[in-house]
Amino acid sequence: MQNTMKNFNRRRFMSTSATAVAAAGMARQVSAEEELEHMPWSFPAGKAEHIIMFWLGGGACHIDTWDPKKMGDAKTRKAGSYYPAIDTVLPNIQVCEHLPRCARILDRFNILRSVQHGVINEHAAATNIMHTGRMTTGTITYPSVGSAVTYHLGAVSKNTPPYILIGYPNVTRGPGFLGAKGGFVYLTETSEGPGGFSRARDVSDRRQQRRQQLLAKVRQEFSTQQNSEVIQRYDQTIEQALKLAGPEFMSAFELKKEPASLRNSYGGEFGQRCLLARRLVERGTRFVEVSHNLNFINGSGWDTHNDGQLNQHLLIKELDSALSTLVLDLEEKSMLDKTLIVVATEFGRPAGFDGGGGRGHHSKGFSIVLAGGGLQNGRTIGATDELGMKVIDRPISVPDLHASMYYALGINPRKLLYAGDRPVPTTDMGTPVEELFV
Repeated sequence: MQNTMKNFNRRRFMSTSATAVAAAGMARQVSAEEELEHMPWSFPAGKAEHIIMFWLGGGACHIDTWDPKKMGDAKTRKAGSYYPAIDTVLPNIQVCEHLPRCARILDRFNILRSVQHGVINEHAAATNIMHTGRMTTGTITYPSVGSAVTYHLGAVSKNTPPYILIGYPNVTRGPGFLGAKGGFVYLTETSEGPGGFSRARDVSDRRQQRRQQLLAKVRQEFSTQQNSEVIQRYDQTIEQALKLAGPEFMSAFELKKEPASLRNSYGGEFGQRCLLARRLVERGTRFVEVSHNLNFINGSGWDTHNDGQLNQHLLIKELDSALSTLVLDLEEKSMLDKTLIVVATEFGRPAGFDGGGGRGHHSKGFSIVLAGGGLQNGRTIGATDELGMKVIDRPISVPDLHASMYYALGINPRKLLYAGDRPVPTTDMGTPVEELFV
């Protein structure tokens, strides 16, 4: 009897000990994850609701736009800016002469002149890091900033998609391991909505309603026989598509309802894309990316090698008109504080000119511009040296830039996402740029 009691006590001790060890292990795991999500910043997060991101595909030259330096000469290959600088509304802050409209309202902007990353000679890799905040890896596909914002917050309205890409689709803009919940709707022109959303003209409201009733019946009968996560996602996609085909979303594309003077102020096709972006966020879209390398009006877009440099001013002027008008338009509609505008590109350009009169690639210090978003605007943060080749004050990493974007929306930049069972912080441990918030 005594031996039996000893064995029982031993078994109970071992069982209790194993349970305690397992519990301790779980506690350590939870503690580690909580530590990853810890926000160590004392300054308050922002209260913006939307982001409109301009994407200057190709690599916009920072010293020819937002960070002008002494004049250079392409013909003699003298390093320096290609255009003269002009004063702005902010004391001692200058920009390129082809940004006069933005210069007059630069107090609504912040210029980050010291953004940097390590990708130099590869557009695709640089585009990926600027969208995902991480280097490309063969083991995991990371979500873009637009997809992560979508995943965290969704759309403001259930009748609009949370994430719209105005430009051609690309995996760097996609949801990565987040899957369909972080996906985007894309369109390539402003005159109509995404392909497949508009019903045929001979389909009346009544006929559409009958179709939806029949579809619902078929889906219900099928799901009773066979169901899976794939089918559930497909059903969710159908439901979302039917909502987006409704008038609340599709009316966003009726740009002609806007005053002609406003449409003209925005400018050409790129400007109309920006006007559409404003109409989309009005209806509840959370994140809009507007691509500005369309048409290549200077011969090469922002990838200003060779002759592309000669007509770079055409792109800068187009950007100036659209960006300044969007800022004032949002301000007029009391939406500027709710909408963070981000003007981004994959890298900058070196001060020196190549043999063809153009410029190479430069990622060791370039400019990203923010506007609105309820930030402490009117500031120029960071600095590069006399030719814009090296950061000499306040370096800002891409994770820091992304953290600032998330924090402006009130999102914890270190909130964990999960690639399967693997915890992945929303940013690669980025820290918001404090000067933007206090």
